[in-house]
Parts: sequence; structure tokens; C-alpha cells
Amino acid sequence: MESEQRKQAVAQIQQALPDLEWTLQAPKVKRMSRDFHWFSPVLKRQLEDKQADAVVRPRDEEELRLLVAACVRHQLPLIMRGGGTGNYGQLVPLEGGILVDMTAFNQVCEFGNGAVRAQAGIKLAEIETHTRPHGWELRCMPSTYRLASLGGLYGGGFGGIGSINYGPLGATGNVLSVKVMTVEAEPRVLSVPAPQALLLHHAYGSNGIVLEVELALAPVHRWIERLDAFDDFTDALDYADALARSPGLVKRQIALFAAPIPSYFSHLNGSYRATQHAVISVVAQESEGLSHGLVARFNGHNAVRQTAEEARETNTSLLEYCWNHTTLHALKVDSSLTYLQTAFNYSNYRQQIINMNTLFGDEVISHIEFLRDNEGNITASGLQLVRYSTEERLNEIMQIFRERDVKINNPHVFQIEDGKQGNIRPEVVSVKKSLDPNGLLNPGKLRGWEIRDQLIIDDNPLLLTDR
Repeated sequence: MESEQRKQAVAQIQQALPDLEWTLQAPKVKRMSRDFHWFSPVLKRQLEDKQADAVVRPRDEEELRLLVAACVRHQLPLIMRGGGTGNYGQLVPLEGGILVDMTAFNQVCEFGNGAVRAQAGIKLAEIETHTRPHGWELRCMPSTYRLASLGGLYGGGFGGIGSINYGPLGATGNVLSVKVMTVEAEPRVLSVPAPQALLLHHAYGSNGIVLEVELALAPVHRWIERLDAFDDFTDALDYADALARSPGLVKRQIALFAAPIPSYFSHLNGSYRATQHAVISVVAQESEGLSHGLVARFNGHNAVRQTAEEARETNTSLLEYCWNHTTLHALKVDSSLTYLQTAFNYSNYRQQIINMNTLFGDEVISHIEFLRDNEGNITASGLQLVRYSTEERLNEIMQIFRERDVKINNPHVFQIEDGKQGNIRPEVVSVKKSLDPNGLLNPGKLRGWEIRDQLIIDDNPLLLTDR
């Protein structure tokens, strides 16, 4: 649909639905049409001129239903937005349309028996505020948990804080069900149980409007946040690995940062030398004694220590130096940096990390997150910082990793499958055909939809029940 046609359609929908909360001013619409894709100089260039034609913030399911039905009548694209903390341009509209701000969908719907069901627009920190007094917390959350929404995590997230115990969000048992709205002339609201619910996970909101997500929870512990400093990179790596591999040590987060990354943590400068490497860990109070012993064993020293309660009171959690927050802190100091997303082989990740750190030196700086994979193996993923020179060199670096059996999840592309080695999943396309038959949700992001006629797809991919 051409720009002028979209504007006419927006005007007609606004006239028909004047009571909805509309944003039409171009600067505000452009700001809402952005996430953290600018971490990538490639995506920053490619997506610079992309934005929605309008933003609507529905206050309940009925308003959303009316909006969706109107967009279907006018064949106008819809893009869902939560906290806007994604990194790959998930919410950046490629073909204009209406950006749907889901932040009014911010309630906990049901809680008990180690599980929570909440609306897609709720901030992850608010879920924990609700559940923590009752002894439960999230199994997996990003470092952006204070701003990120539940729907955003589901639509674009992978792993995070807690993944050292429970694996990525998509690991069996973490997600119990989702509630979705179809994009049809008469929208339906449907419940999708696990494991089929995971066909909507990490699909950038392109194959169904997620209204609610039901998650399994983890028991709360009295957590201690630590940053331990090391003069030698291998000592820091071996300390982090020992923490990860100690089954009796209760932990929630382990991350390794090669120098000079710790020097980018400006609020922590003065606690260690700029040349030192660091490990941030979150361990249970009853396990901290073992951490002390391991630090000494690997020639390190504790530089920062605080309780999780102190961190919440001062909004200075060490969790917000991990995962993709690391890249944000680094870019505030050096805007020429960008990053990678790598997955090491669980059987020899230690040697792979050492090899790649030695091979690239200061051009690719190691930031390693420890977690369990979908099969429960202790492994490591990298969010390495890269001293960017050209797109050609960036692609060359990623190819060198691949040639050495390190998987790349490319964060410099905006189509879902391109970030996953070009792997097109027919079952994900089937869900889009079932829930969004006109292809109006976030068009251009799901490559499989563009070649759907060449795929063998199931016309009934989900076991659906009315809510």
C-alpha cells in the first residue's frame, strides 16, 4: 500500500474510532517507531527512514478488537510495541501502518502454584514486584527488565538473568500458554497451550497478537550481587566456569567481561583497575562462602558487593551491566563499537572462548554469558563487542567465527530467519497463515511468509480453544 493510501486509511479509521488514544504527530510517531536497533550501524542505516503512520494505545481488548477489525477492512499493517527495548528493529515498521502501543495491557491476571499469567504490556519488573513477596520470581528475564514488557520478551527475547538455571525462555517448561488475538475481519481471542505456544515465541509479533503469557516461576532466594576482578583473562574465565559448573552453588547470573569492558561501567570505576577483567555473578546468600573460596583460587578479588535489596532500593543493580546492557554501557563511552551474538559449543566452549579471544585481540572483546541450553547442558553465549570499521569486515568476522564452529545469531539483520542462519520454519509460517491470513502483522520481518507458496505448511497448526 502506498503512503498516501495508508494516510487515507488511517484518517478513515480515526474518524470511525475517535475515542481511541491516537498519536499522529510525526516526531512522536517516529520516536515510538524506534527500538535499540542502532546498536548495529548496519540496521541504523537500513531502518533510518522507517516509521509508522500513527500510534494507537488501546486500553482494553474491545478497543484492540475494533482497531484490528478496522485495519483488516482497510488492509493496513499493524505492528505491536511493548517497552521498545529490542535490538533488531523488531518493532520498526517496514511498510508503515499503525503501531499498537500495548502498555495499557499491564495487569497480572492470575498467580499461584508457582506460575503467573499476565498481560503482554506489563513490565517484567512489575511482575516480580507482585510475585516476590509470595516467594516467587521470574525464571528468565533480560537486563532491561525494568523497562521491557512481557510481550516484548516473548516476541523478541532469548535468554537472560536466570538462564544459568532454567535455560532460555523457550526451554521446555518455562512458558505454559499464551492468549492471542487473530487479525481477521472478526478477530477471535484464543488460548494456545505449550509447546505450540512457542511457535509465536521470537517471531517479532509477526504471526499473532499476544495478549497474555503464562509463565512458570522460580523460588526466591536472598541474592548477593558481586563483581570480582582478575588480572588474567583465563583466570576470570575459569572462575566463571567453576561457578557455572558447581551444582550445589545457588546462582542466578554469571557473566564474564574482558578488559577494557569493565572500564566502560562508569558508575563502578574506582572499584578496580581499567586493565582488569571482571565476572559479575548473582549468588544466594548461603552460597557466597563458596564464591569467596573460588575467587581466591583463581587469583581474583572482590571489587563490588551488594544485596539484591540494596540494589533495588538504589536502582544500581549489577544485573544491568549484563546481557545487552553491556553494549549500551560501552556505546555511551565509545560510539564506534557494535556487537555480535555467538553461541559456543557446550562440549568445548572454554577452549573456543580462549581461541577467539586470542585470535581477534582488541578488535573483538569478549563478553560471555553462561547459561543452560535447551537440553540442560551448561554452555556459554557471547555478546562480544566489536570495534567497527566496515560492514564487509563485520561480515568477515562473523564468518571466521562460523568457520571455527561458533554459531552466529546475526544481530545486524531485521528478518527473523536471517538472524538464525537463514533457517525458515514452515510451522511458524503456518501459524501466521492461521492467525494473520492477510499478512498484516509486522510485514517484511518473516522471510518465510514471502515464499509461503513454496513451503509445505499445515492449515491447522495449533490446538486452539476459545478463551
